[in-house]
Amino acid sequence: MSDDVLIFVEGKVGRIRLNRPKAIHALNTGMCAAVLDALAAWRDDTAVEAVMIDHAEGRGFCAGGDIRMIAESGAGDGSAARAFFRTEYRMNHALFTYVKPIVAFMDGITMGGGVGIAMPAKYRVATENTKLAMPETGIGLFPDVGGGWYLSRLPGRAGQYLALTGHRLDGAECLALGLASHYLHSDMLDEAKARIIADPQAIDAVLDALSVPAPDARILAHQGAIDRLFASDRLEDILSALEADGGEWAAQQRATLATKSPQTMKVSLKLLLDGKAMPTFEDEMRQEFAVASHVVQRHDFVEGVRAVIVDKDNAPKWNPASAEEVSDHLIDQIFAPLPEGEAWTPA
Repeated sequence: MSDDVLIFVEGKVGRIRLNRPKAIHALNTGMCAAVLDALAAWRDDTAVEAVMIDHAEGRGFCAGGDIRMIAESGAGDGSAARAFFRTEYRMNHALFTYVKPIVAFMDGITMGGGVGIAMPAKYRVATENTKLAMPETGIGLFPDVGGGWYLSRLPGRAGQYLALTGHRLDGAECLALGLASHYLHSDMLDEAKARIIADPQAIDAVLDALSVPAPDARILAHQGAIDRLFASDRLEDILSALEADGGEWAAQQRATLATKSPQTMKVSLKLLLDGKAMPTFEDEMRQEFAVASHVVQRHDFVEGVRAVIVDKDNAPKWNPASAEEVSDHLIDQIFAPLPEGEAWTPA
């Protein structure tokens, strides 16, 4: 089993502790496989009554997936990237459908793949350190790991705003939008975990007792503008609305979107449009796997990772370079289902 994730049983609680501190606990294929195996082992084990997911040392809960590996694979035949996504999405689906209660402690950076681990949990604990985001459009990717499902179900057009801009939410904002179920001070997390281990049947009571009032959620001050300016499912309409607004906040959002991949912003809008009507989470994961398999081998992902993560010049050259140049035909190609033998299936 990988040392990158610590898996053990404490009392009647299955513990999953992410343990890659130098990478802010970014997920690799081995970590996802280990979590899957643990969930399978605990499913019918009456000695395990609940599951807790947190991180061991270092800052942040989980910074996402192993982007460098995925990009290197995408620049080649893409097989390692597909293997990662297949395993990660099986883990996401196993968490989503798990019968036993899961508690995720989103203390610190919770991005991309970290969101995918936390959101399926019944209990999602935010703190004053929480920084939650789906920043994928900035590297030519899209909010996957169930992003099409979760973001499309947020109030108003908040999901579309978060998917396009990659805006970082703090813990109070997570609570206000329903992305977190509880808000605790970080210095009470050890106490919360100890009490849950002592009595896993009392998770509700423990978290309710230790919760504190969250600060004002700043995003709510912009909810009206978000709903109005991000109202359309066409990227061109959103960009036009932001340009026509004339206000400072709209100008800031327009400047942010100018740095993102036009291709994957359009992918993200379609993902959320489809996701809101998706019959099951399994269907969502099947579609996201097909989209991911196509996107990781396209120019924008390899270029986005180069610009943001490898060379760090933050000057990606997107292709297509504008929203108008991203054709409906290209989006249809990216969303095309995979042949039966290649399509995603649950574990």
